[in-house]
Amino acid sequence: MTSIHFISGLPRSGSTLLAALLRQNPRFEAGMSGPLAGLFGALLSEMSARNEFSVFIDDSKRQRMLHGLFDNFYADTSAEVVFDTNRAWCTWMPAIARLFPDAKVIACVRDMPWILDSIERLIQRNVFTPSSIFNFQPGGTVYTRANGVAAQDGMVGAPYDSLKQACFGAHRNRLLLVQYETLTNHPAKTMHAIYEFLGEPAFEHDFNHTDYDVREFDERAGTPGLHTVRSTVKAEPRDSLLPPDLFNRFIHDAFWRDPRQIPEGLRVVGRQVCANAAGM
Repeated sequence: MTSIHFISGLPRSGSTLLAALLRQNPRFEAGMSGPLAGLFGALLSEMSARNEFSVFIDDSKRQRMLHGLFDNFYADTSAEVVFDTNRAWCTWMPAIARLFPDAKVIACVRDMPWILDSIERLIQRNVFTPSSIFNFQPGGTVYTRANGVAAQDGMVGAPYDSLKQACFGAHRNRLLLVQYETLTNHPAKTMHAIYEFLGEPAFEHDFNHTDYDVREFDERAGTPGLHTVRSTVKAEPRDSLLPPDLFNRFIHDAFWRDPRQIPEGLRVVGRQVCANAAGM
């Protein structure tokens, strides 16, 4: 494994689409959310003082074993650059900086109401298939579902808090926020910005033939379509399924859209890309 970078951020915000595009480059390996972040946390926990034998494990050993987790997981890849995807990586920014000094983190973001709308759309589309998102429990309302995923330990709330921690933390210089709307409206300019951030040579992506099939995983999760990537990258405007009061409750959570709230050193793909496109 020559080098590694990470894809993180918020759910339903384009991480699988971004991985599908990156994997078009024969030098790259990328995919949907994988198990490494969970294994990383579990291994770190088992090496802590909760284990009576941790007295035999110092920080140097911990660092070698955690690094070895990545080396072994990707031992069979021929790619020069690996992108590991998981929403939890924003939580581990200090650890990433220690383990992989040259690694960058791409965080996919999207306006919160539209994330909730996307989840609700999946639930209503698969009305006869209870989803793992809600522990396979049927019933409930759009309000209970939105409140559940937006809670601090929820599918959306937890990554959102991790994202803010990373954005305002000491390692935000290695973080790039990619807005879903920018990726789908201006994919070529967005990918150019990503390659520039990574320090990688430009690559001509095909935005009309993206291909990434994980239907088996989605069906086992009881949520067909969860990681579906359309063949053509384009924005598709639609009306929201959320009642207006619920939609408006989360409308101001996109702090990355407000220049006054963006800390110095944090890069956001979106404003400059859109400005350049408007001037074309």
